[in-house]
Amino acid sequence: MRPTAVLYALAALFALCVPWIGVYPVFMMRLLCFAMFACAYNLLLGFGRMLSFGHAAFFGFAAYATCWLITAHGWGSVPALIAGLVIAAALGFAIGGLAIRRHGIYFAMITLALGQLVYFVCLEAPFTGGENGLQGVPRGTLLGLLSLRSDRVLYFLVLAVFVAVFLLIRRVVHSPFGQVLKAIRENEPRAISLGYDINRYKLLAFVLSAAFAGLAGSLNALVLGFATLSDVQQSTSGEVILMTLLGGTGTFFGPVVGAAIVVTLQEYLSDLVGGWVTAIIGVIFVACVLSFRRGIVGEIVAWQRRG
Repeated sequence: MRPTAVLYALAALFALCVPWIGVYPVFMMRLLCFAMFACAYNLLLGFGRMLSFGHAAFFGFAAYATCWLITAHGWGSVPALIAGLVIAAALGFAIGGLAIRRHGIYFAMITLALGQLVYFVCLEAPFTGGENGLQGVPRGTLLGLLSLRSDRVLYFLVLAVFVAVFLLIRRVVHSPFGQVLKAIRENEPRAISLGYDINRYKLLAFVLSAAFAGLAGSLNALVLGFATLSDVQQSTSGEVILMTLLGGTGTFFGPVVGAAIVVTLQEYLSDLVGGWVTAIIGVIFVACVLSFRRGIVGEIVAWQRRG
């Protein structure tokens, strides 16, 4: 059996057994949300070679939108989650429409600047609660049938959404659209010479990535019961880049592994070393980059191909 297949099987078995093996459910739900966020970002960076420094804008703004619709307008959890996804996609269309016409560092700087603009809006807008954020967001019910106040029920909802997004991203990458996107990644001038409208493909990839990132942010806010400025901060954009690079860009399971490592270290080291957890994660990242330049899963895939 291939190593990647073993990883998938072990991860699936572990995910299904989580509610019965004593793992803190909220921690696992946060891990799945950030794994979804990293997979969404990998669609942009790993398969489109577009380095965004402002992806927390979609993650956090969708979280704010979902919380606001639930608390201020009494929306149900599922409609509010869908609205968060749509709002993130619309924001991605606006930001991506401006950014994709530039390349390299210029693209990255535009996304950084616009991401900071979204942060400022979340800080100053009256409906976001300013520095206090939106607190006390009820989980509600799943289509009026199951109460999401149960950690077990909400966990399986988050797991189901994550699996659906993961499989959808795989389908997108293996579709004709994904093949063109990879062709643009490998040789953009050649893709242009073949007659492809590369800006249209890149914009669609950007919107899809933003939408999935927004869904991850909305789910994360529903799990925790609040949305705060930390969701839209530049540090959150840095974390998702770290997760993607650590696990391996251009692989499907790499961002999941990267997110699992980073979230686990943040959860269990913060009580032991306090603020030093960021420095420790940085050291681990540097060590992994020096030892595994393709990322952890990327190196496993490369070793498998050599064998």
